[in-house]
Amino acid sequence: MIVEASDLYRFFHVGDDETLALRGVSLAVAAGEVVAVTGPSGSGKSTLLACLAGLDEPDGGMVRVHGVPLSRRSEQERARIRSRSIGMLFQSLNLIQHLTVTGNVLLAQSLAGTRDATVAGHLLDMVGLAARADAYPATLSGGEGARAGLAVALANEPAVLLADEPTGEIDEETSKQVIALLRGRASEGGAVVIVTHNETVASSADRVVRLVDGRIAA
Repeated sequence: MIVEASDLYRFFHVGDDETLALRGVSLAVAAGEVVAVTGPSGSGKSTLLACLAGLDEPDGGMVRVHGVPLSRRSEQERARIRSRSIGMLFQSLNLIQHLTVTGNVLLAQSLAGTRDATVAGHLLDMVGLAARADAYPATLSGGEGARAGLAVALANEPAVLLADEPTGEIDEETSKQVIALLRGRASEGGAVVIVTHNETVASSADRVVRLVDGRIAA
């Protein structure tokens, strides 16, 4: 398995109240597999994704990438593993506003210790943004922004690709393109996890996992 989450627990305190976002969630995703995570709002989907990315630390359990523990490490160590092995596409997009589209892809490469303008150009051509390579994020349409964010997520050919509602604010045609690109990463040996409310996106996955109240529903 490329990414494994074992018995994850995550809770949050607000005043005297405690919210259990994850309650013993286990998930393993193999190379070449696309897994869709579905469930109602507040069921723990985004928390699970954040734990898989090493952006959030579970209160119990462990996340491993290629067998290497991602949990229980310093933020610096998690960031190093993340930059080399994990690509992320979030609803808020993963674009730095003062950098061009190309600059964003090159920055993602630099964080992993590489910087290749030829590869960046190929990625932008692959997502249909070659003509917008020098554009800034604020000038992109919703669909262009989603595809630019995906190019950033793919910048280092990540072993794990995590996407949070990747088609949430884009048109149907762009949605099809994004889904095809996510499946393309899986066909190249990546493990892809998609959090979605979209039935079409979920139906394109190899496996669907449903979360309810922080647990995987039977």
